[in-house]
Amino acid sequence: MLRDEVSVLQQHWETVYGTKAPDQVSWFRPHLETSLRLIERAAGGNRAARIVDMGGGASTLPDDLVRCGYTGLTVVDISQKALDVARRRLSGDAMAAVRWVCGDATTELFAARSVDVWHDRAVFHFLTSEEARQAYVRHVRRAMRPGGHVIVGTFGPEGPLKCSGLDVVRYDAGTLHGEFGGAFRLMDSLQEIHETPWGSQQQFVYCYCSVE
Repeated sequence: MLRDEVSVLQQHWETVYGTKAPDQVSWFRPHLETSLRLIERAAGGNRAARIVDMGGGASTLPDDLVRCGYTGLTVVDISQKALDVARRRLSGDAMAAVRWVCGDATTELFAARSVDVWHDRAVFHFLTSEEARQAYVRHVRRAMRPGGHVIVGTFGPEGPLKCSGLDVVRYDAGTLHGEFGGAFRLMDSLQEIHETPWGSQQQFVYCYCSVE
């Protein structure tokens, strides 16, 4: 069942990124200021921190992280077309500074205890089955080193019920942290109002956790 869910999501996102410009999707922002600020807080000045941007796709976050001097960035997306967009935008040393992985968030892609900072903006809320969410949390728990940090952003309680035609699960800080459990200590949470390229507003909730 989980394999079928992943396959549907992959086909969907390949179609989206094959037919729409990167700045014509609802989640686009010229710069992910909240994400960047939380990642810098989590990395604590360590520019060699091993950072995973899960579902990074065609976002500009890799550009900004490379510009800030980070050298241990891995961008993962279920859509190869999304990754290709970002690779074409970056060039030379900047592109080479990023590891690009086509894969899904529920599959183990990293060695145990190998990640310092895990960032996810708008992947987790697409996991509508409990099986998929549990697989995602196992993936994160295994990959993170003790003392590492996890940043997850989803639609908030007043956010959309659907995104890009797909159902989503909305969270407040308590329910989002509750999906991850006691091994993840909630250090901070915040809300953000994201304005889409066509001017509508979407509520996001971010949880920032340390890993025990």
